[in-house]
Amino acid sequence: MDLSLIQKDILITLISLYHKHSHPVKGEEIAEVIRRNPGTVRNQMQALKAIGLVDGIPGPRGGYNPTAQAYRALNLDISEKEYDVRISRNGEDVPGVKVVEIAFTTLCHPDICRANATIRGSVKAFEIGDQITIGPTPVNKLLIRGEVYGRDEVSQTLLVSIYEMISLPKKPIRYYMSSPLISLKRTDALGDALHLFNAHRIRGAPVIEGDTLYGIVTMSDVARAIEDGIPMTTPVSSVMTTDVVKAPSTVQLFEVIRSFKERDIGRLIVMEGQKPVGILTQSDIIKVFPSL
Repeated sequence: MDLSLIQKDILITLISLYHKHSHPVKGEEIAEVIRRNPGTVRNQMQALKAIGLVDGIPGPRGGYNPTAQAYRALNLDISEKEYDVRISRNGEDVPGVKVVEIAFTTLCHPDICRANATIRGSVKAFEIGDQITIGPTPVNKLLIRGEVYGRDEVSQTLLVSIYEMISLPKKPIRYYMSSPLISLKRTDALGDALHLFNAHRIRGAPVIEGDTLYGIVTMSDVARAIEDGIPMTTPVSSVMTTDVVKAPSTVQLFEVIRSFKERDIGRLIVMEGQKPVGILTQSDIIKVFPSL
């Protein structure tokens, strides 16, 4: 995005003042810093607002807030540790918006739990009644779910009625995986795979030879083969999935949940270096936190 020199000066000053005071910045404040006519600054702010780089906040305490797009336009990074708490709306991440502070307002009430969530970005991205999820938070891995019942455009704060809080496990996935691995070889027949699944009451197994992972075969793969009339003597290598979802054993459990949802999988292979050491399934995750 091509900005004029004065627009860049105004935008940089706006961001600096906003971070310093944490409230909307008036055009007069910017004009005083960059030594420009307040009218000129106001005109430029209208232009910046039109292209989505600033939000105008009306009222006596109003002014201007920078949007997430403003940081991108200036190649500024807003994903510092204090800003990296994710927020999603109705199941979808809200791009360019991060939660920077959560203040519980009625934590001790027996029937109501509410919080104020201050965000970096614009509260205009949210509507009353939106179902939101905040977190996990960086230290205690707290995941908060609730409904937006109000928003304060001056302080960029969402008012949230909380209906669920979950403290996610901090241990890595090696503590939750199934090990040692029950596996197949590429030359094993589909009938062998079916027998293995039934004997161990599992619905899938990796295809491994030595320490090399070649693929994964599931009960669904075998069922499709039967429907297609493929003989049960056919080697599993003919139906296995070679694009196997993997994760290092040191990754924390909550971090891999997204992979299960985004790739619509039932299991992933846990690795230590290049060696497969275990398997993590949806059932393993549900055992830890069944509400997810």
